Amino acid sequence: MSSNETQSGSALDNVLILLAVLVLGGAIGAFYYFETQFNVAVRVGGLLIAVAAAVAILMQSQVGKTMWSYVRGSRVELRKVVWPTRRDSVQTTLLIFVVVLLLGAFLYGVDAVLLWGVKALTGRGEA
Repeated sequence: MSSNETQSGSALDNVLILLAVLVLGGAIGAFYYFETQFNVAVRVGGLLIAVAAAVAILMQSQVGKTMWSYVRGSRVELRKVVWPTRRDSVQTTLLIFVVVLLLGAFLYGVDAVLLWGVKALTGRGEA
């Protein structure tokens, strides 16, 4: 591939990205501009159609193709994940709950001892 083809493809990519951004920006502007003329359902429908058009335009660029390739790769990796069983999730949750309770009781004890020490040092203890 020559440098002219690379620059041409890059320029076309830039135009496609700019067009997608303009379509999306125009749709957002129209959503607010037609606030009094159309109800929300019609405006949201138009916005969704414009988003789909912007994505379709973006997908024609090299950036869009690279993003789609990343999404496909992520889906493949997601299928490889070994999700914990219900029993594992419940056991982990209970363990965390117990640790939080123990840590809370420990910090309460430390706070009580420090409070007692400060009161003893400042003479504000109970007579």
